[in-house]
Amino acid sequence: FQKALVKAVLIDNKFQIEGFPTVCLIPQVKNVFEQEGFSRQKRGYRNINDIEVNMSDPLFTKQWYLINTGQADGTPGLDLNVAEAWQLGYTGKGVTIAIMDDGIDYLHPDLASNYNADASYDFSSNDPFPFPRYTDDWFNSHGTRCAGEVSAAANNNICGVGVAYNSKVAGIRMLDQPFMTDIIEASSISHMPQVIDIYSASWGPTDDGKTVDGPRELTLQAMADGVNKGRGGKGSIYVWASGDGGSYDDCNCDGYASSMWTISINSAINDGRTALYDESCSSTLASTFSNGRKRNPEAGVATTDLYGNCTLRHSGTSAAAPEAAGVFALALEANPNLTWRDMQHLSVLTSKRNQLHDEVHQWRRNGVGLEFNHLFGYGVLDAGGMVKMAKEWKTVPERFHCVAGSVQEPHKIQSGNKLVLAIDTEACQGKDNFVRYLEHVQAVVTVNASRRGDLNINMTSPMGTKSILLSRRPRDDDSKVGFDKWPFMTTHTWGEDPRGTWVLEVGFQGEEPQRGVLKEWTLMLHGTQSAPYIDQIVRDYQSKLAMSKKEELEEELDEAVERSLKSLLSKNN
Repeated sequence: FQKALVKAVLIDNKFQIEGFPTVCLIPQVKNVFEQEGFSRQKRGYRNINDIEVNMSDPLFTKQWYLINTGQADGTPGLDLNVAEAWQLGYTGKGVTIAIMDDGIDYLHPDLASNYNADASYDFSSNDPFPFPRYTDDWFNSHGTRCAGEVSAAANNNICGVGVAYNSKVAGIRMLDQPFMTDIIEASSISHMPQVIDIYSASWGPTDDGKTVDGPRELTLQAMADGVNKGRGGKGSIYVWASGDGGSYDDCNCDGYASSMWTISINSAINDGRTALYDESCSSTLASTFSNGRKRNPEAGVATTDLYGNCTLRHSGTSAAAPEAAGVFALALEANPNLTWRDMQHLSVLTSKRNQLHDEVHQWRRNGVGLEFNHLFGYGVLDAGGMVKMAKEWKTVPERFHCVAGSVQEPHKIQSGNKLVLAIDTEACQGKDNFVRYLEHVQAVVTVNASRRGDLNINMTSPMGTKSILLSRRPRDDDSKVGFDKWPFMTTHTWGEDPRGTWVLEVGFQGEEPQRGVLKEWTLMLHGTQSAPYIDQIVRDYQSKLAMSKKEELEEELDEAVERSLKSLLSKNN
């Protein structure tokens, strides 16, 4: 009976078993309940129709970076979480974003209603009409595509939807001339800083793996004025694409992306992997999305294109920076009083690892428990999380700068031997410019090498956080210029206490033996004297560590008891 496959019918709490003439009483059965079927679903999977965001725009369902339900073989849930921000009522209203690029097709029907003509200008042709110059190959479509990611109108049956679809977009045409000048860059970056809130830049020095370049004097001054005086003193927000040089390049060699005054944004593809063109560096703050690796035509970024067209093929970190600008526009609508530094703090605190994975660099936690990655920064921007935190955010305390120490005497570097230098600092404690909680850290380095591209520079903070300041760049053959007072920057020590010993390690990677001389290392600390939220993060982190250590000890104790019991049993046997 126990092994047979039988059918039974319940009659008055007794079983009538098929094939048996009488009703059988089974004393072991105390109660009988009829089982009803109900639903269970795999967590993480989202159907776009189940999310209460209804858009008539034909490309909306293909904009996986907004709401990722697994389109184009992507990873469900891996997106900017804009749906939550939109459902809270934030769509970028009252915020103006400038696209500094090759112009904007402001006649495009998906952009025209959100175009801010008064804040736009053409610095390539010196007129107020930044329309892209025509080419047969549509080479100047870059700015129009970026503009659509930010401010494409919603529910108009055209193309897709912008991250901040009720924001205003300004066109600053400044890339389309035979060569760049300092005055064109400076004029663009400082154009109407009381009207424009966010400047999005998807350009920089050549991503050839051998260029070391950054802003010149006028542009540096314009950026400094922007963060200090823009937006009525709250500071212009500069969003920068980290670069498309891939593993051959390092974005710390790009003086725009590695500037403290910019928010450097990298990209991930729709399944959470790095794009092959992604550059890594310690100055990257956060990430958004672009395409790469996948051949699926819908794995690219869907947005507006020239002459009223739409595209599914926008790509590169060029696509990543405007997405970030859109998220920041949502945060500014939630709290117009946010400063440029507030936006950086919010990016650090609300960005998430989500399902991003880097095959080369592991995710780590810094000295106060903030999780970061050398390529993705603090993770992917979370629009919903950012607007919720922005609503209640109190402006961060005053920022201070401290020259923590300097090594000025020359030190030789040779292949096979790492040069290790240390600076002990009190971070200007006892002075007006004391830095207790870090934001940005700069290692200003002067170094020459027989092959600059083989140089590798790491720096470790007193709290044990290691930042890779410079990775090997195999295409960089420079043997003369080197780095001259170059400010390598890291954001990975955010929130840490800088007091103690900082260690710089300089060496060579590569097959051929190299030699060099480090002539200077100056440590610059930037941060605040108070940051209450950091103290809470530290307490939470220490609590988690204590709990995990307790669990480890309990596991060790269990294993020890088990070993002892096994030993006793074997002796008794």
